[in-house]
Amino acid sequence: MIEGVGGATVEILVGVDVGGTFTDAAVLVGRRLVTAKRPTTPEDQSVAAVEAVEEALRVAGLEAGDVTGFAHGMTVGTNALLEGRGARTALVATEGFGDVLELRRQTRAHLYDLARAHPPPLVPAGRVFEVSERCGPEGVVRPLDPASLDAAIDGVRHSDATAVAVGLLFSFASPDHERAVADALRERLPGVHVSASHEVLPEIREYERISTTVVDAYLTPVLRAYLRRLEDRAAGAGLPAPAIMQSSGGVLPIEASADHAAWTVLSGPAAGVIGAAAIAGDQGIEDALTFDMGGTSCDVALVQAGTPARTTETEIAGHPIHLPMLDVVTVSAGGGSIAWADSGGALRVGPRSAGARPGPAAYAAGGTEPTVTDANLLLGRLPDDQALGGRITLDRGAAEAAVADLAGRLGMTPTACAEGILTVANQEMVRALRRVSVERGVDPRRCTLVAFGGAGPLHAAGVADELGIDRVLCPPAAGVLAALGLVVAGERRDYVQTVLLPVADGSDLPARLEPLRTRARGDLPDGSHEAAADCRYRGQTHAITIPWQPEEPIERLAEAFHRAHQRRYGDADTTRPVEVVSLRLAAALPGVQPRLDGATVGAREAGPRFMAMDGATCWVADGWEGRLQASGGIELERTA
Repeated sequence: MIEGVGGATVEILVGVDVGGTFTDAAVLVGRRLVTAKRPTTPEDQSVAAVEAVEEALRVAGLEAGDVTGFAHGMTVGTNALLEGRGARTALVATEGFGDVLELRRQTRAHLYDLARAHPPPLVPAGRVFEVSERCGPEGVVRPLDPASLDAAIDGVRHSDATAVAVGLLFSFASPDHERAVADALRERLPGVHVSASHEVLPEIREYERISTTVVDAYLTPVLRAYLRRLEDRAAGAGLPAPAIMQSSGGVLPIEASADHAAWTVLSGPAAGVIGAAAIAGDQGIEDALTFDMGGTSCDVALVQAGTPARTTETEIAGHPIHLPMLDVVTVSAGGGSIAWADSGGALRVGPRSAGARPGPAAYAAGGTEPTVTDANLLLGRLPDDQALGGRITLDRGAAEAAVADLAGRLGMTPTACAEGILTVANQEMVRALRRVSVERGVDPRRCTLVAFGGAGPLHAAGVADELGIDRVLCPPAAGVLAALGLVVAGERRDYVQTVLLPVADGSDLPARLEPLRTRARGDLPDGSHEAAADCRYRGQTHAITIPWQPEEPIERLAEAFHRAHQRRYGDADTTRPVEVVSLRLAAALPGVQPRLDGATVGAREAGPRFMAMDGATCWVADGWEGRLQASGGIELERTA
């Protein structure tokens, strides 16, 4: 904290986001934003994270001791899941139900490809141990057998597992047996991390609950080790302990985050959505599609009425994770995505990426395969006389050589090949944006495209053309917007409890919500509360999450569900009974709202041309105009 104008103190807020290619830092000092980029250090992401913060503070003329808040988003958990580098994990299940991960939902991996296989479970059959017990929705059916518990603990011990997931039947309703198993494991195997499903996800559906708990157990030792290194490195640099971005779009203290890695699998993408929603809201934009294209991947999401869309289910590397999170769709299309020719001679882009090392051929750091960045440079959409990220001078000759080699194999000119690379990459991202808009019943033409990430503004106009969008906002500091999102994000905690109750007069739904409120008040005493209910028609399998005001007449919840069902599926039966599957509660403390200015509003500039930005380059395509805003962002509008 420093002294501002008139003697008032000014908070110094820092956010650092780790991407596949660059690690970005943002320092917010009142209305002034200072940014920095460093190449990501894959062997230990905390190295580049702290270096980026130190560089941003140096540019801002500040010391580490001035920092009052530090937030961090990363891809440690996601990478460990994708690359199979999690902890050696065991599972303790109810006797007779140890094969739940193998059976899954008994659905095919692909509807039409009968040879396609599901990925193997994170816990092989040899590390699954069963205990004799049985609980039902009303309580204990068969007591927990101590001998079977002793045998399971011995099995975990001799399996050399460093993490164990405990998932017993009906523990979301009757957790006593599961709690006893978890307590015994923690007491007798003190060096082994234990994730219990009633702590991770007290919700109906045993496969999803146990899969999520296994993911939590598999990733938590890896994340905890990383967070300890990060905390030590930050302390050594004089920085405060960082708060960690969760998949739900809010930060948590580092201690709480280290206990449940499953909460952080979309940490980095969530930060970008929060930053984009904040900037859009500052400009009065309520409905937006966020488009975050970095070096390795592209993340997209929907913002409606100023609020990012949320979901309670996702799948990463074939493993379901059912936790509250922002509804983000990720595709393997980034600046470093490698272009190649398949066996049929068709041009393909991704999913392989050149990453931070060696990077695209244009980085002249050892990469020889053509990437999206190389195609942009070859077509004149990137300047070759400026350092990318302040450090990397692009080598046009190397980019041309890489693209020309692929063009020769495809029988194309290098220019046509580069244009084809961008077209293929754009189509991949357009499909992702349609998933979060058209497939959710939202017309993308009514939205503003908010494009950010190092490559987002380069591709925004082309993507907008495909979707029929007329307006694009490239925010200030577009290349590091996820880091800004970390700065402005508030603290958030989410709670869920399955109840299976009818929506009718006399329902005790408000009373069943009260235990969640009690927990929320203990965790965030000053937080505001938002309730929701997962509703369905009696007899249905899946539910729709409906915002809920517990103080209002209960009939309004049913009415809201009928309307949501009509929007989602095209019909509704108002005579059919509605039931609540689970109650949800979010407790939140708001973050700061960015108010950035200092730039001079520019004249409209017609394309085709590029416009430089902080950490990114904006391409104004033919038929578009670009204008520099007072915030430092660029607004694109279609003219043809």
